[in-house]
Amino acid sequence: MTDNNHNCRAVSLVLLRHGESIWNKDNKFCGWVDADLADTGHQEAKTAGRILREKGFTFDVAFCSVLKRSVKSLNIVLDELDLHWIPVFKHWRLNERHYGALQGKNKAETAALFGEEQVKIWRRAYDVRPPPLEDSDPGWQGEDARYKFIDKRLIPRHECLKDAEQRILPYWHDVIFPKIKSGSRVLICVHGTSVRALLKYLNKVPEEEIIDLNIPTGIPLVFESDKDLSPVRHYYLADEAKVQAAIQKVADQGKARN
Repeated sequence: MTDNNHNCRAVSLVLLRHGESIWNKDNKFCGWVDADLADTGHQEAKTAGRILREKGFTFDVAFCSVLKRSVKSLNIVLDELDLHWIPVFKHWRLNERHYGALQGKNKAETAALFGEEQVKIWRRAYDVRPPPLEDSDPGWQGEDARYKFIDKRLIPRHECLKDAEQRILPYWHDVIFPKIKSGSRVLICVHGTSVRALLKYLNKVPEEEIIDLNIPTGIPLVFESDKDLSPVRHYYLADEAKVQAAIQKVADQGKARN
């Protein structure tokens, strides 16, 4: 697809954070826990698909993680686009970052206990990991059937954004970008940190600025690129007020409640 209003720059990539999950709604750290979509998340995904259809977007291939909130959101979007038939690739490297021992904890309660600044660092800093899961923790995904073919040393017990970026980028370089380079129009429906990692890489966002980057659920993020496939512009498919309200909602999750 091309955008005639912007010097015919090619649009070959759309990123989408999955719709709101049950744990998003409950304001819990989720990470690799396989939380399902909330009713609002289903509607967000449906709206995202409708907007993409109305704006004339179509895709040749799609990617998601192996977590159901990503998979289901993508399926809903493809249903709206009538694109069930395109190839869909699911991969654990596109999973959300692993929040370690924070998984399952309420973000506001954690902020009240440790302070909002510490929680913001755990949530958004580039190279600071949250506390790890213990080896014996039943929440570790090492025995999960979906990861049985993976070297267990690769299954994290906690991650920072840098770790997630290093996990995601090999898959970007080896699988996703070659699809774009071959001319495919690509839709990636993943998680907040997965989108942040790709944004940081594609837009060369400095480490010190990434802490203030929040990704809203269910709003498509479009990338325009030049003839060399370098990104030159990106924008959300929603009006500015809606985008800013959704971003603020995500940012506020880490604030203590009175």
